[in-house]
Amino acid sequence: MSAILEVKNLCVDYGKVRAVHDAAIHVEPGRIATVIGPNGAGKSTLLNAIMGVLPAASGEVWFDGHVEKGTIASRVADGMSLVPEKRELFATMTVEDNLLLGAYVKLKGRASNADAMRAEVFRLFPRLEERRKQLAGTLSGGERQMLAIGRALMARPRVLMLDEPSLGLAPLVVREIFHIISALRESGVAILLVEQNARAALQVADYGYVLETGRITLEGPATDLTNDPRVVNTYLGLGGQRAE
Repeated sequence: MSAILEVKNLCVDYGKVRAVHDAAIHVEPGRIATVIGPNGAGKSTLLNAIMGVLPAASGEVWFDGHVEKGTIASRVADGMSLVPEKRELFATMTVEDNLLLGAYVKLKGRASNADAMRAEVFRLFPRLEERRKQLAGTLSGGERQMLAIGRALMARPRVLMLDEPSLGLAPLVVREIFHIISALRESGVAILLVEQNARAALQVADYGYVLETGRITLEGPATDLTNDPRVVNTYLGLGGQRAE
């Protein structure tokens, strides 16, 4: 199966410091690829560069057979969506209005399409429907993460990028979020997941990359990485024992 998203020789510099070195990543339709690694390894920088947030980045981002050179808005319109680490919701707007904003670039006010996508988001996240008139700033951490993912889905992405979706969430909520991420794969959406929680990420992913000090040092099927002694010892905290 050919990749819908392919990153080639991606480099990102902050002044004289290179944060990402010649990254190469591919994601296939209906598959989940994850990038794991320590804090400060360049994982968020990688996603932001792919999404066009860092225009000074070099290298190529191929999406659905063409090189992406446009703005963030044009990439959303093409079918790419990013859920940032800080979620960046509009706290003084309702859940429903945050969702509608997510549909604006792609649907351009076509209410019927927005209604259909909102119904799908509410199917995935029943809690959001219960709180549709509630201000986003009053939601719990888990609910805010659900809303951030739901808002990204309103643009009907073909590639969904998630930056640390488990950050700051209780273990039960993390399990719920990752269950939903796994379910999204069934809809055919390709997912690029950046995560410090290596165990959860590798359990849900099909393919994985290890990013350390800006370089991809290891890659392979997620099941292989789960049983790789280097990953076990460094990221899974099992003291050299094989992952369950």
